[in-house]
Amino acid sequence: MKTIYPQFRKYPNNKAYFKILSDKEWEEVQIIGNKHIFNPFIVKIMPDRNYLFDMTFHYNDNWEVIEEMEYEQKKHLAIR
Repeated sequence: MKTIYPQFRKYPNNKAYFKILSDKEWEEVQIIGNKHIFNPFIVKIMPDRNYLFDMTFHYNDNWEVIEEMEYEQKKHLAIR
């Protein structure tokens, strides 16, 4: 079965939003206070690979699925 990208997630506390671009890359918008901070990630080490795998396939306990528009609204507010 082929995985379709991008996929979108957020933490239930609304403090981080994610765009999963591939099995090796994702973006995160982190919210600290009233600041939105954009962070791109490329998988280079096993813990990152495991984190991305969990976010993609085992997200029920730690992430919520969101729509692209919700992610893009947060990204638009981010400091780059």
